[in-house]
Order: sequence, then structure tokens, then C-alpha cells
Amino acid sequence: MQVLYKSTRGTGEELTASQAILKGLAEDGGLFVPTSIPVLETSLEELSQKSYQEVAYEVMSRFLTDFTEEELKACISKAYDEKFDTREIAPLVQKGDAYYLELFHGATIAFKDMALSILPHLMTTAAKKNHAEKEIVILTATSGDTGKAAMAGFADVPGTRIIVFYPKNGVSPIQEKQMLTQKGANTYVVGITGNFDDAQTGVKKMFHDKALAEKLDQAGFQFSSANSINIGRLVPQVVYYVYAYASLLRQGQIQNKETINVVVPTGNFGNILAAYYAKQMGVPIGKFICASNENKVLYDFFCTGCYDRNREFMLTNSPSMDILISSNLERLIYRIAGNDAEKNRNLMENLAQKGHYEITEDMKAALGEFYGNYASEEETAEAIKNLYEKTGYVMDTHTAVASSVYEKYRKETGDTTKTVIASTASPFKFTRSVMNAIDGKFEAMGDFELVDELSRLAKRAVPKAIEEIRTAPILHNRIASVEEMPEVVLEILGSSK
Repeated sequence: MQVLYKSTRGTGEELTASQAILKGLAEDGGLFVPTSIPVLETSLEELSQKSYQEVAYEVMSRFLTDFTEEELKACISKAYDEKFDTREIAPLVQKGDAYYLELFHGATIAFKDMALSILPHLMTTAAKKNHAEKEIVILTATSGDTGKAAMAGFADVPGTRIIVFYPKNGVSPIQEKQMLTQKGANTYVVGITGNFDDAQTGVKKMFHDKALAEKLDQAGFQFSSANSINIGRLVPQVVYYVYAYASLLRQGQIQNKETINVVVPTGNFGNILAAYYAKQMGVPIGKFICASNENKVLYDFFCTGCYDRNREFMLTNSPSMDILISSNLERLIYRIAGNDAEKNRNLMENLAQKGHYEITEDMKAALGEFYGNYASEEETAEAIKNLYEKTGYVMDTHTAVASSVYEKYRKETGDTTKTVIASTASPFKFTRSVMNAIDGKFEAMGDFELVDELSRLAKRAVPKAIEEIRTAPILHNRIASVEEMPEVVLEILGSSK
């Protein structure tokens, strides 16, 4: 069955998967969604005996129906190779009362690698399929991890350039150095004097700037996105939830068709939405536990049905979740609105103009599978310390937010369903916050001294991604205001006149 894609705000134009991946964002400002969620053709029992790459093909071939088997398998084999430091790609480890799905074994030690390792291959294949002649300019805003993972994926890929905008004072020192030392003649990094939401809004505006698009068109360029607003980012994320269930089956931890819960530390809502899509495909998931940090806009939404970004923006020790506009929530809103593009568009216009919207009682009822809560900075640090002292396992700050929220959920509900926590980044990416949580005595150490101490404590080798940046030179030093973002893009592309 062919799966086509339409905009969450559109009037009905349907695109193939490759066309939607190339465009990134719909012209009307909406996000592309599949006209229907396909179901798995292979049973979960069969999938439990397959490799990550084989599961990826089974899942992605159902969504990306205009890619041939040969094309898709080539993309998968190029993506999930020795860039990952474990053959399993996404190991599932039991610690305490939960199973941690380790999504940080890729080139940049964060979960974004799971999708951004394959997106460049999907995109260049899509360009060939659609006879795209223009050079593709990947325009991306990052709260810390997407930027590095996207640049690592697109570095020196022919026919592409990538420009990443990040909040200058809103990422960890390791995250920033990873980006600023990125090699590749086609990679560009710009620090902006604002927060992630400012960067994301600026990027979205450029996608809809017709005068800018015309200038780029004349110069032989076209925009696309590597953010999770691109359906080519979201589909590969569905894979690891299917794989996690298959892993539990293979390990004998659950019976076939047994329900599990999933906890996801959530900022832009793409990662938890991928779990929701996995359930639609046939994975028995009971609750989607949405974990927020002190920027708890999603927690408040699930409690009240009102999404309100009119609040103080908090800088936390889990910076990849420091987000007040969760773009991917729009895909869920569209679905619970009965796939009504007009209803969804009105809500999104309220968000853009007034900073808030409220869903109907019927829509609230459709969110029964979701549970939202949040962890304070103190609770996040406590979760890191407690799990380390009990098990010797060291998790990063984002995973700790999820772990803390899971404990709240268990106490509140008494639900003992087996639960997978998405572990979204290596602790080495947020070394100072992690080590300070374990023991205040590490406060005076330098960033890379802390790396070595963490390696000793966690009994884990320092990841290659960290070793590479110890002495790497800074290659990017642009800083701009939000208003200057379009001019910076034109300057980078050499078409400012």
C-alpha cells in the first residue's frame, strides 16, 4: 500500500515520501504527516530475531513506499555501520526498575544520530528520484544535539550545504565545542543571541520568506530541514521503539503481545511522537510518559489542555529540552482533531499570534494514553546520584529527567507495567552537571578532567566523539542576532547581493 504525505494545515495536496523529505516543511507552514499510519507486516516475534538494520527496513519500508528495496537498504547500510560503537546500535539495559534504551552510541553520542545518520542518504536519494537540480541547503535550529548530529551526517555530502543556528549561551560546553570544531567544507555554525525557540522560529520564517526563496532559487539553491519537522527525521525514530519491544521479547523479559510503557524526555515532541507512531503500527504500548524539565509547557498542556508558551524561559542542565514551542506536537494535535487541517491551523495561528491555544474536551479525551510530569533541577540531580549509588550506572541529565518522572508516575498510579526509558544522550556530553550531581567535590575540575573522572566512575571508555574535541581547533565563530539570520544565510551562500 502506498503511503502519501499531506500538510497538517493544508488543503489536501498529497506528496510521496521522497517529495516530503526534500521539502522538509510544507509551504503553508504545516508539517507533513502520512495519510495513514501503516501497520507492520512482520510479527514482533519474527522481528525479535532480526538485527537493528533488518528491523529498520521492515519499519521504514512501510512509510517510505516510493523508495525501492535496493535504495532503502543502501541508505540503511550506510547509516547504521561502524559509526556506532556497538553492533547492536541501540542496546537495551535493565537498571533498577526500568529498561534503558541507549540511543547514544552513534558518532555524536546523542539520540539524534539514530535519525541523522540516515537522513542525508534519504535526502540525496530523494533528490535523484525527483530530478532535483538545485543544491540543497539544510537549514536547522538546534538546542544542542541536532546541530552536531546533522553536520556530522551531511559533512561533505555532494550537492548539500548545512547551516546550523544554536543559542550561544544555551548549550553545554561539550555540545558547543562539538559543533564549533565540526569539519566539512559545506558545514556552517552560527551562534545566535537568543534561545532555542528564537532560533527555531527564525528558521521557520526563512522557510516561508518568498523573497529569500527567490534569491536562493536564482542562485541555484533550495531549502530543506534536518530538524524533526522533516518526516525523514521522524520515520527512522519509530524504528528504535519497535526494536526495543523486539529486544525485550528476545531477552525473555516480556511475553508476546504484553503491554509496555515508554518514558521519553521531551522537548520538541518528535521522539515521543515516534513512539506513538510505533503503537499505531502495532507495538503494544500502554502509556506514553512525557517527561519535561522546568520548561514544563508540555506537562501543563497534558494537565489542562491549554498550550501556553507565555512564560519565563528556563536555562537548565538538560538544555536539549529547553524549549517552549514543541513543534512536533502539531502532528499529534492534527490527529486528535480528526485530521482536520482547518481546526489545526486555527490553533497554530493562535499559538503564533497570542502564544497559546486550548483544545476541545473531545480532543483532551483522545490524549488518555499520555501522562505528563516534570523534574526540577534538584530532582534531576538526585535521580543521577541515586541510580549511580544503587547500580553503578551513570545517566545523563535528560535521561535523569525521564527517570525522575517515571518514579513520580509509579508512585502516583501504582502501575508496575514493564517500562522502557529512552536514554537520549551519553553522560559524557553533560559531564559537569552529571559529576556535580554525583558528588560536589568535582566542582573545581576542568571539563576534560571531569571526562576522565567520569570514565573511571562509570567504568566506560571515553567516547571517540569526546576524545576528538579535546584538542580540536575552533573552525566556526559566527554570532548573529535573530534578525540577522536571513542575511547570514545569504552571506554564507555567497548570494547576499
